[in-house]
Amino acid sequence: MTDEVVSARSGTPVVDVARRLAEYGIDGLPVVDADDRVIGVVSATDLQGDRRAAAADGMPTAGEVMSVPARTVRADDSVVRAARLMSESGVERLPVVDEEARLVGMVTRRDVLQVFVRTDAEIRDEVVDEIVVRSLWLSPQSVDVAVHDGLVILSGRLENSGTAALAVRMTRQVDGVTAVVDRLTYRKEAPHRDLA
Repeated sequence: MTDEVVSARSGTPVVDVARRLAEYGIDGLPVVDADDRVIGVVSATDLQGDRRAAAADGMPTAGEVMSVPARTVRADDSVVRAARLMSESGVERLPVVDEEARLVGMVTRRDVLQVFVRTDAEIRDEVVDEIVVRSLWLSPQSVDVAVHDGLVILSGRLENSGTAALAVRMTRQVDGVTAVVDRLTYRKEAPHRDLA
């Protein structure tokens, strides 16, 4: 995501919104309230024809032409969720908000696509370095990681089933991974905890 976001307030004149869109080469921007909470989005389409004609007499404002409710994603949402929401909503960009709905960034279709154009070597390196070595504290040779077109195949023999399951779960979360094939074996079952 981009954390330097061009935004507008509800009372920002449409002329100023159009100027910002042109100046920054973007096709939409979020409208925020005094607490930086996203209340709507103004796109270039909103500034044309019907929306603008429907605004009150005089100088229309961002609040009068914005699309509501604003489609947003949380900063901790997955890239897949952002991509799905963009596709379902037919939008090119989404405001990114924190847990209190305050604007913290913007994610664009281009940002989302960049995640999925990672090379297999980059994905493999991240799985080995970040998951196998740094998170699970295993030697890099303990898990064989093969990657082909984003499909990750994990194989090797681990100490217990819990570590194997965690390796698979964490690998699924790596950006660019399309699927995980679990060929891991283990010496013993991890103890089950009674959560009741």
